[in-house]
Amino acid sequence: MKNSIVKSLIFVSMFFSCIAFAMDLDEAKNKGLVGEKDNGYLGVVVAQQDAQALVVDINAKRKVVYQNLANKNGITVQQVEKLAAQKAYDKTTAGHYLWVGGKWIKK
Repeated sequence: MKNSIVKSLIFVSMFFSCIAFAMDLDEAKNKGLVGEKDNGYLGVVVAQQDAQALVVDINAKRKVVYQNLANKNGITVQQVEKLAAQKAYDKTTAGHYLWVGGKWIKK
């Protein structure tokens, strides 16, 4: 039960945290500049200042959401990050990058 609540909250939180940056994040993913990492956060695929700034900003917001979810559900931030990474990997569009086995691959 807790896992389904946490998964739902992560999905909603990620959705709303990305709305403000939807154009920029989508554009960065479409250009292959950023990708989803296996730790629940974004990573820079191609080093560009604007991509790095976007990653830092979104990751800081994700960290706050993950901490709040962990506190509300009595679990660790690492558990929330793992669930968020699974959701992000599942939702990643074909052609976008994922961090797998220590390297970037296209889905």
